[in-house]
Amino acid sequence: MSGFAWGAFALNLAWAAGAALVVMLVTFAVAVRSGLHRIVDIAWGIGFTAVAVVSFAASAGQGDLPRRLLVTALTAVWGLRLATHIARRGRGHGEDPRYDALLAKAPGNRNTYALRMVYLLQGALVWLVSLPVQAAQYVPGPLSAVAWSGTVLWAVGLGFEAVGDAQLARFRADPANKGRIMDRGLWSWTRHPNYFGDFCVWWGLFLLACDAPAAAAVSVVSPVVMSLLLIKGSGKRLLERHMAGRPGYAGYVARTSGFFPRPPRHR
Repeated sequence: MSGFAWGAFALNLAWAAGAALVVMLVTFAVAVRSGLHRIVDIAWGIGFTAVAVVSFAASAGQGDLPRRLLVTALTAVWGLRLATHIARRGRGHGEDPRYDALLAKAPGNRNTYALRMVYLLQGALVWLVSLPVQAAQYVPGPLSAVAWSGTVLWAVGLGFEAVGDAQLARFRADPANKGRIMDRGLWSWTRHPNYFGDFCVWWGLFLLACDAPAAAAVSVVSPVVMSLLLIKGSGKRLLERHMAGRPGYAGYVARTSGFFPRPPRHR
């Protein structure tokens, strides 16, 4: 499909970068005041929501309105659900050990180091990963079967995240499960239902941009980068390293898929 508005999209890239930067700088100011850098995890979903809303506004008069509304709504629903979940989960807790370990290596001022290595880096990732959300705003023509299949894939991903998070929260709330490994529900099909959900969400959003070859070409880096982060980067790999020494975890690994869902092996 032709007619992709390259000039308007290029300007959108700047607006999106500004939106991500503002979210991260405001979050940094709140974190310094509160002494808790873990709140940057809440800003992750908010950053994507801000980029989607700003891109929708910037693309007025461009692209296909139903597609623009759909991709903005899907991104906001995913981002705000994630931010709300992380905020509730972290309420009443101190600093995240991951950030304590990172900032312990700071060569100078911890806050300056955190700004550079956490907030600005995450802001850059929000901008990069959100490329399909930005590009889809400028895709002309009606939604195709490919775009609707992306919406279905997004829904599958959101379902895995929401259901997996709810199941884990109920498991942890039961005192009888203290010290045990969660291996029920979706967690018996994959060790990372929330990361698999993220994987589906971002490949789904990418498909919403695929009705224009130019938009697909410029944004395919997004789901690829997100997939690498989830599977090889700061997602699955780091969490499993942290869990490796817990009683029962080796057996859980032996019977449960590491990422893509499948029925559990017999104990």
